[in-house]
Amino acid sequence: MPALVCRSRHTYLFAAAVVVILTLVGPRSTAAQATAPAARSVAPVPLVPAPARSPQVAPDGTVTFHLAMPNAVKVELHLEGAANPFPMEKGTDGTWSVSVPKLPPQYYSYTFNVDGTSVLDPLNTPVKTSFFVDQSVFLVPGQPPMLWEPANVPHGTVHQHFYQSKIVDTASQYFVYTPPGFDARSKQSYPVLYLLHGYSDDPSAWTAMGKANVILDNLIAQGKAKPMIVVMPWGYGDMQMISRGWIAWQDPQLVMSNFVKFSDALMQEVIPLVKSEYPISGKREDHAIAGLSMGGGESVLVGLNHLDDFAYVGAFSSAVGKDNYAESFPGMVSLTPEQLNAKLKLIWAACGTEDGLFPNNQNFVNWLKEKGLRPSFNPTPGRHVWMLWRENLSAFAPLLFQSK
Repeated sequence: MPALVCRSRHTYLFAAAVVVILTLVGPRSTAAQATAPAARSVAPVPLVPAPARSPQVAPDGTVTFHLAMPNAVKVELHLEGAANPFPMEKGTDGTWSVSVPKLPPQYYSYTFNVDGTSVLDPLNTPVKTSFFVDQSVFLVPGQPPMLWEPANVPHGTVHQHFYQSKIVDTASQYFVYTPPGFDARSKQSYPVLYLLHGYSDDPSAWTAMGKANVILDNLIAQGKAKPMIVVMPWGYGDMQMISRGWIAWQDPQLVMSNFVKFSDALMQEVIPLVKSEYPISGKREDHAIAGLSMGGGESVLVGLNHLDDFAYVGAFSSAVGKDNYAESFPGMVSLTPEQLNAKLKLIWAACGTEDGLFPNNQNFVNWLKEKGLRPSFNPTPGRHVWMLWRENLSAFAPLLFQSK
């Protein structure tokens, strides 16, 4: 207590001294104030107001975009899911604007095209990255919130792991989602979903843009999905797929090499590592694999050729061929329809009806039916976009690992 009193007394004396000094000095005269130089800021950056936000999302889902480019001749908005770009109009202040009416609740990516050059929105910090193109991102929120929107529910954890892949000959990585309440020290084992990204992306895509962890958090909190571990691996088996760019898809041998080596890396490197690090159930009935686009093609190639390891297969807008499926699925050819259906609890496919891959996905599903399988095919209006893949995962995850 004496120490406290001493400090209080010192504080009082200091305050009193300040008052005395100010009284002696007195206020500066009006003339002195007028001629005094402006205070110089010591901040490392200019102290200016926050810039205007872009885009602006109205309650009805109408979104307005702005871009200050006073010297530009032509500016367009390229919006994910839109068949054509939106022309923007130039204002008297040199700012280009456009409004897109009533977008459904979703995350969207976009860029501006300024006289032929793709430009990010400088007034919007969220960005979707990829090997080739970066894009700005915004949310049209739902009322009530959609499954991919963060909610006040228990949250799982996303872990990032790095390793050197001998099969792919690259520094590789994978992400792992563990559900709310996960305790690595407990003896509880968990079912597992291997979730594969698409071409040009990396393993962060399913959480950064797909919001897989948010979707699982919300589904688990609502009692609609089983608590599960989700593994999101590096999706490339041959890095020439990236170094050669999109033209790589015109090389059938390279594409097949990519798929085969990916399968080997998943089965021989990633899965053993994950099993050594996490309490994964050893039952094949607790194993699922799914993916989008390139990852959808990989999920069916791995899943249907390793029926002793996977009981659930999901394919979202899959990069599958248009024919010759028997050559790609030797693991199925020797089995009867009864044996196939006994092993596969679910094969679930979806594709946007405006997607260029839609005919191939239709052909593949029809071939599965000819083999005596009972695939669930879910055509959805839309293109080759993340909006559909979030909806696909939201519909697929509740079907996994159910007792009935």
